[in-house]
Amino acid sequence: MGLNGNGANGHGLNGNGHGSQRLPGKVSIITGGGQGIGRATAVKFAQEGAKVAVCDINMTSVADTLSEIRGFGGEALGFQVDVTDKQSIARMIEGVMFAWQRIDTLVNNAGIVQDARLSKMTDDQFERVIDVNLKGVYNCTKAVVDIMLQQNSGCILNASSIVGLYGNFGQTNYAATKFGVIGMVKTWARELGSKGIRANAICPGFIATPILDSMPEKVLRSIEEKVPMGRLGRPEEIANTYAWLASDEASYINGAVIEVSGGVTL
Repeated sequence: MGLNGNGANGHGLNGNGHGSQRLPGKVSIITGGGQGIGRATAVKFAQEGAKVAVCDINMTSVADTLSEIRGFGGEALGFQVDVTDKQSIARMIEGVMFAWQRIDTLVNNAGIVQDARLSKMTDDQFERVIDVNLKGVYNCTKAVVDIMLQQNSGCILNASSIVGLYGNFGQTNYAATKFGVIGMVKTWARELGSKGIRANAICPGFIATPILDSMPEKVLRSIEEKVPMGRLGRPEEIANTYAWLASDEASYINGAVIEVSGGVTL
């Protein structure tokens, strides 16, 4: 299922021409682009001149992201994508290629949490998180890699987490996926680097997104106290890092795992 943006040319965003944009004309796919870090990333990429495919399972949230991008004259298309469903991914890739004839960047941002300590975790909880957060990253990257190989260029960005570096109480499933996507990035960096394709991962810390809405205020305060900077991160701060990694400014960064956490793991 596709949803069209306004097809603007992307010039003059935020009062800037292409001369000062990081991603002019680059075609970028953002999974989980309907809310939180994904939405912030889709908006940031469009502000930097990219043509953005906003992908999410929730089309209402996709429409909201497109509306925000459309508001400043950005170019975007919306697609209903379930990263566990290869057919929905294939339809999205077909739509992107029909519209723009290339794919420069894939941001594997879609992810879920279903937390429980090991003794209480159900097989369904474990398998669902693995399917979305790990297999979903594989499915989406597998769908774009041949296109990037033909272009002899591309950038793959995986959303890991500080939990993918240090583990976390109650997150056996989530930690396994976030460790796993780092392993994928390092492997792809080795396999694809000579073909002009870079692969990197970002490990956000605690970011103020809807995923934290269910946390009690007291818990959020205690998290903030652990961060040397004394606050949660903003989705835009992760989006800025993705945009930089996707740009030519990061042209020699490959196989990197960048922590964006305010120093919480120190």
